[in-house]
Amino acid sequence: MKNYDELTGMMDTLSMVTKKELERLCSSKLGEDYFKSLIDSMKYSVFAGGKAIRPYLVYEFSAASDECDSYIEGCESYAAAVELIHTFSLIHDDLPAMDDDDMRRGKPSNHIVFGEATAILAGDALSLLAMYACASNRQLSPLQNCDAVECLSYYAGKEGMIGGQQLDLDGEKNQLTREKLDLMNSLKTGALIAAACELGCIAGKANEAKKIAAKGYGYYIGRAFQVVDDILDIEGNSAELGKNTGSDLNNNKSTYVSLLGLDGAKQFAIELTENAKKCLDVFPGSKVKQRLLLLADYLLDRKK
Repeated sequence: MKNYDELTGMMDTLSMVTKKELERLCSSKLGEDYFKSLIDSMKYSVFAGGKAIRPYLVYEFSAASDECDSYIEGCESYAAAVELIHTFSLIHDDLPAMDDDDMRRGKPSNHIVFGEATAILAGDALSLLAMYACASNRQLSPLQNCDAVECLSYYAGKEGMIGGQQLDLDGEKNQLTREKLDLMNSLKTGALIAAACELGCIAGKANEAKKIAAKGYGYYIGRAFQVVDDILDIEGNSAELGKNTGSDLNNNKSTYVSLLGLDGAKQFAIELTENAKKCLDVFPGSKVKQRLLLLADYLLDRKK
């Protein structure tokens, strides 16, 4: 097992930067008493913990694009934005009409605490707040902010995360082919992770070759992340994962485990991880690049 202490230390440090920006964005300018239940519902899920992988990628690719060892000032808004979109997706994903999960990150799901209607509104509000975070960024240029909004709205939308979620729902009724399963995971999980990588490139003013490579890295680790999720749904521990295991099997979902078997799924996750690492060849050697290489292995080895 590799030593991930330096990587996780950096992730924790940058997570605190994101948290500060999220606290600013989630505060109400009108006073929280006017719609306290909505604000409480939003904050409940935004600050529920989690790995914060997507914001981390924004910071690291901003630094890698600029060929420096520290992130670009101003990309905090982009990092927060991608986390807001991710959180919105988790709230809606847990709803009874979707996956009907009552646990998330070791806590009751948002709709269990606040009710379905408020949970839906909280998810809606977070998705719009993400666009506001990008568009209102005063530290980066209007053109960069415009590119950021275009990037995030596209990869989160019908041809990205939300489209992938629809394919996931379709897969509950019919067994998906390998081609459709690959597409589903590329969109549902890979697209938003790729968006995070591209947002970092936008902040760091990366050239087109670096943007393409960064998105490739994001898609590969995103797909590997989903394959590992499928494996953990069978082999994982509910207490460690912070959510119920066995739900994919119970819902008769199409997964890489159901299609390839456990051993086949594990081998596929390794192949995707190695492909992700190759995408980083266009970036110069640096501590940032080494951390991104290590991150790919970290996500492959994770147990939660």
